[in-house]
Amino acid sequence: MPGWCLALCWLAASPAAAAGAGRTPFQARCEDSINKSVSILTAQQNGYSVDNRLSFRALTVMKGAARANTYVLGLTKTDSRVAIASDGAMLTDPVTGYECVSPQVSVKLSYAPVLIYVSSEFPPGSCGYKEILEHEFRHMKAYMDHLPKVEQTVRAALANRYGGKPLYAPGGTARTALAREIDTGWLPYIKAEMAKVETVQAQIDAPAEYMRLSKACNGEIQAVLSKGLGRR
Repeated sequence: MPGWCLALCWLAASPAAAAGAGRTPFQARCEDSINKSVSILTAQQNGYSVDNRLSFRALTVMKGAARANTYVLGLTKTDSRVAIASDGAMLTDPVTGYECVSPQVSVKLSYAPVLIYVSSEFPPGSCGYKEILEHEFRHMKAYMDHLPKVEQTVRAALANRYGGKPLYAPGGTARTALAREIDTGWLPYIKAEMAKVETVQAQIDAPAEYMRLSKACNGEIQAVLSKGLGRR
């Protein structure tokens, strides 16, 4: 669950909370007459394509963070996308000066179409091409497998936060406060959940995997790399 209560929890407090009383007429009107809070969350995958036109030198530069004396033979690139919209019916209470809003929050999670690069030194059909592509497919699968996990986590957090009930705030501030909660709380939280996939990606690129690839195809991959570097 997001941990940004200090700035936002005031919005959830009702006008009668301090008194510990039952529902006020305003609370009853809010809870009984406006639509319940709704959170809609969808996740979408957008496919992939393979590019075999760039050399391993170009891919190494593109990645930008390769370890010293290592070269990038394949690369998987995509970007996570988070879109959030909020709306909701609202009522005001002229007696207390409070208003209530029933949040309608819509969240859409997706990845940009995945682009997989295999260096041009390994033409389609070659053993090296197949091994590198299979390695990059593992990266793509990690992204795709992560998406429903984030969806489940965020869905539960949204349900816990809003709980199907309206939120209360001083008059004229409820919509602004809800928008601020989305921008400063939910958006960073969801982006952080999406970014957790990078831990899995790092495990796929463990040193043992690079060692395996260097010896694959009866040494073909290592031989092609050495030739490209001018080594004998």
